[in-house]
Amino acid sequence: MAPGSHSSAGTVVLLLALLFVPWSVQVFSGRDATFLFAWGLLNTNPPSVTTLPDFLFVYTRGLPEYILAWPLSVVLYVLAFASAASGWLLGREDPRVTGGLLVVAAVAQLQLAWGFALQPTRTAWPVGSVALLAVAWWCYWPAVRASIDPDS
Repeated sequence: MAPGSHSSAGTVVLLLALLFVPWSVQVFSGRDATFLFAWGLLNTNPPSVTTLPDFLFVYTRGLPEYILAWPLSVVLYVLAFASAASGWLLGREDPRVTGGLLVVAAVAQLQLAWGFALQPTRTAWPVGSVALLAVAWWCYWPAVRASIDPDS
């Protein structure tokens, strides 16, 4: 996929599937867990769901800097999805933009997990970073590499 080419329906579906992957998993004292998704979070104790807008604007005031990486990564992911979807629907896409947005979203998620992991009795797993990087590598790296080195 060279600049000006487009994503396939499969790539768009794969990007959409990232909504069902927990982007970060925090385990408290080895037993209670919180799963952060692009759309919100799921707590295990007590079992509850909080949407991202509710978390940001209703339940939390004065967020630590590392938590702001969560909505930032979601915005980057939405932009990457929009780029891929428009590439699929309109037939033109720059894979460097879409892949780059996914990589930067993965870095933001890594920052979120790192911030949570520094807290006592909490372990954070950056599942979303791995998933976002895997999709960027699998779907977009060949086209990016080809645009950098056409002989490869």
